Amino acid sequence: MRTRRSVRPAHALAGVLLAAALAVTGCSGGGDSSAGSSAADDKAAAAPAEGRAADEGARQGAPGGAADGARATAPPKAAATHVIRTASLTVRVEDVPKALEEARAATGNAGGYVGDETTVRDGDGHEHTRVVLRVPVAEYEEVLAALEGTGKLLERDAKAEDVTDQVVDVESRITSQRASVARIRELMDRATRLSDVVTLEGELSSRQADLEALLAQQASLKDRTSLATITLELSERPRQEAAPKDDDPGFVDALTGGWEAFVTMLRWLAVAVGAVLPFAAAAALLVLLWLKAVRPRLPRRPRTVPAMPAAGPLPAARPAPEPGRGGTREGGEG
Repeated sequence: MRTRRSVRPAHALAGVLLAAALAVTGCSGGGDSSAGSSAADDKAAAAPAEGRAADEGARQGAPGGAADGARATAPPKAAATHVIRTASLTVRVEDVPKALEEARAATGNAGGYVGDETTVRDGDGHEHTRVVLRVPVAEYEEVLAALEGTGKLLERDAKAEDVTDQVVDVESRITSQRASVARIRELMDRATRLSDVVTLEGELSSRQADLEALLAQQASLKDRTSLATITLELSERPRQEAAPKDDDPGFVDALTGGWEAFVTMLRWLAVAVGAVLPFAAAAALLVLLWLKAVRPRLPRRPRTVPAMPAAGPLPAARPAPEPGRGGTREGGEG
């Protein structure tokens, strides 16, 4: 009976301790809340030491004391700044490949590297190149000056973004998250029941994922603040063509203009004929179809013969005159 009573309180005590530990460490799983709880614990732990240091400093900082004068003359320590620098340049050059090689050389000498690169050629044969350069912040201004000197600067846009607060916040959250992960692992080492182990493993996986996300954000900020980004656009200068001479038109110019007008008129006539030709062909095909296929099958109307008018008795035929008699009569009359 004593053994059973001693086991049950032990399990109950372990469950209470696990719930209390999860409640305390759960606050550190979030972003800013974890930093706040950790900072509060640190302040609570350091409060007595700070009080003692303040009393000692007050005693040492009495008027006429050496510590007061040293504290007054000591300059404040400057905090490290983290700035993201970006710039965009548009330069017109005589030879784009040559200028691109110079930009690559300047970037390599500064300890940077070349990122994305795009080259296109327009209808006139001029090349246009867009390249992204990453250079150390210490060599940022020097590389900008070298790139501007490759040709004629058309446009420049430089920006600087201070992300010091963001960097400090991420570092604080990483510290708190690492402490939270360490506490979960300690609880896992002390856990005796399977259900507690499963619960702690889930908490550990979640907090490790949050820690990895914070580490990735820290790496991104470090890369953007340690290397400046320069976007360079290079375009070739268009060649200047000789201006035509402004002379008075002569006979040849007039003949050339007339011939061009005649050719233009013929071209437009050909276009008009070409536009009308499909419609004419379709109309001719319809007429041919009507004459050959449709019209012969149509019923024909009977022809009506006009009625002859009623006539009287035909006149009697006159007898032909005899040759002899007629000739005698005609001769005698003559």
